[in-house]
Amino acid sequence: MAELVNMAGPIPDGGRAASPLFLTEPEIRRGIELLYFGYSNLTRSIDAGLAERGLGRAHHRALYFIARRPGLPVGELLALLAITKQSLGRVLTELTERGLVETRAGQRDRRQKLLTLTAEGTALERELYAALSTRMAAAYSSAGQGAVGGFWAVLEGLIPERERATVAALGG
Repeated sequence: MAELVNMAGPIPDGGRAASPLFLTEPEIRRGIELLYFGYSNLTRSIDAGLAERGLGRAHHRALYFIARRPGLPVGELLALLAITKQSLGRVLTELTERGLVETRAGQRDRRQKLLTLTAEGTALERELYAALSTRMAAAYSSAGQGAVGGFWAVLEGLIPERERATVAALGG
């Protein structure tokens, strides 16, 4: 079978390209499946390291976003994670008790709780990030530079318009 080529190089997946009618049910299903399995395998790559510490994915997500925005208010983390206040409370209590996260009062509003990682929390988040970034970099490299922007555009298209400013504020 001849290899199909696009502007970014070879088309992955055995030379199959999306049809010009790219919104067909099989292609939408394929995108959903690839997104699901890709994310599952990416996050599974750090599950063992988290489990060794008695932590899970919710703990990792909190560490990740606190690392991205030191001084992050609890309310903003709650919005980013889209989980219940009770669930976030359990996660933050555990992270604080383990010495991974610190909470301080806001300067303007003393009721506001601002989150930062401790040195130990920073080291753990960097270790987890290194494992994830290695996998992401390999996938990006395999797909080719031209595919990265398209991938980002698709993922951004999945984010509701009202939430895009929040994502953009993370500075990525």
